[in-house]
Amino acid sequence: MSEEQNKNPQVREIDLVELCQKVWKRRRLVIKNCIIAGVAGVIIAFSIPKEYTTEVTLAPESSGSGGGLSGSLGSLASLAGINLGGMMSEDAISPELYPDILSSTPFLVGLFNVPVQTKKGDLSTTLYDYLDEHQRTAWFSYVLSAPFKALGWFMGLFREKEPEGDPATANYFNLTMDQAKMVKSLSKLITGEVDKKTGVITLSVRMQDPLISAALADTVQDRLQDFITDYRTSKARKDLEFSEKLYAESRADYVAAQRAYADYVDKNLDVILKRYQVEEERLEKEVDLTYTVFNQVAQQVQLAKAKVQQQTPVYTVMQPAAMSVRASSPKKMVILFGFVFLAFFGTAAWVIFKDKLQEWKTLKE
Repeated sequence: MSEEQNKNPQVREIDLVELCQKVWKRRRLVIKNCIIAGVAGVIIAFSIPKEYTTEVTLAPESSGSGGGLSGSLGSLASLAGINLGGMMSEDAISPELYPDILSSTPFLVGLFNVPVQTKKGDLSTTLYDYLDEHQRTAWFSYVLSAPFKALGWFMGLFREKEPEGDPATANYFNLTMDQAKMVKSLSKLITGEVDKKTGVITLSVRMQDPLISAALADTVQDRLQDFITDYRTSKARKDLEFSEKLYAESRADYVAAQRAYADYVDKNLDVILKRYQVEEERLEKEVDLTYTVFNQVAQQVQLAKAKVQQQTPVYTVMQPAAMSVRASSPKKMVILFGFVFLAFFGTAAWVIFKDKLQEWKTLKE
């Protein structure tokens, strides 16, 4: 057993030396293939259109006070890298769900008509038309997609032609095939991530023009904030509308009671009969009652307005949208080294196992 253990390292070392010698003997072939792969990698890297990424970082306000038991649990959970803020919040939409909002169909369809303009200023259109008609594509993508396009064209001869939809009036409930594809493309270009420990939200927008990327990131930030604000304040705003309706009704009742009391007193100034006095007292008490109701409803309106303000979320923009100076993709050096790496190890593997494959074919014959 010990002899085998002593022999194994020597066998492995001899094998490695032999393998390296085989590769070294065919070094010209390896270098040649690496150069060809490097040239191909450069061509591919420069053929892929540039894309610019804009990131916006938001820090939403904490929904809880953090005191008592919830504060203790939050402190313990933060040590484990877990944020319990969304779990303890009264809101149904916690920050962890914001990326799902960004990728939802209604949210993306609402971006179709956002006006965009290129950095050079030679194009001003909507986001839908920009992505549909003004996107640059690598030359090899046409070659790879040509068979599928031909097959789709042939199959389209036997299908009923779908009516073209207007992006300006697009309805997320009934999208055309092209609009559904556009929603899918947008969901890949507009993404969001949430740091579960800190609750910081990072919005990312990737476009082929830096100005469009930055402008769209700013728009997405505003639309997301508006969506969350509308959701969180919807109940408070409905309560405010109801209070204002009651305020208008109670004010009308109070004014009507005042007029009725004033008219009755003016008409019966010199009357000393008891039943007229009783009626006057009744009208006076009715004025007091309607005023009390009117005063209480007015206070409710003020409280409802304060509730709307209290429920309105506040976001701290830690990193605003700004135009990218450098393209985020393609990563030319990564593509180049990837091609050279594959060429080197592919050629080396072919050189090493070529003789064994020939021996195996000979034995098989």
